[in-house]
Amino acid sequence: MKAKLLRIYIGESGRYEGKPAYHAIVEYLRSKKIAGATVFRGFEGYGVHSILHTASILRLSEDLPVIIEVVDTQERLEPVIPQIKKMAKDKLMTIQDVDIVAGHEYEA
Repeated sequence: MKAKLLRIYIGESGRYEGKPAYHAIVEYLRSKKIAGATVFRGFEGYGVHSILHTASILRLSEDLPVIIEVVDTQERLEPVIPQIKKMAKDKLMTIQDVDIVAGHEYEA
C-alpha cells in the first residue's frame, strides 16, 4: 500500500503550551487518529544555525535532536500539517513516499 512518511525535526527542549513539543505533537496526531507516530532521540546533530547539539560527555547538550516519524496516507496527513507547523515552529519537516509492506491497519 502507498503511504507517506512525515518527518519532523525538532529540539528536545522545544515546548508547546507547557509540554515538550514532541509529546504535544504525538498527542495531537493520536487525537486525529493518524496511523502511527514514533519519536527518536538523536545523539548528535545541528540545524540551520550550525549549533552542535551532542550527547558527548565533553559537550553535553540539553537540547538533543528529536525526530518524529509519522506514517499515514497523504489524504490523512495533509489536514494535520498546518497545526504541526505551528507546534513545531520554524523546525524542518519533510515528507516522502513509502510503501507499507506489513501493518495491521493496512492489511487487506
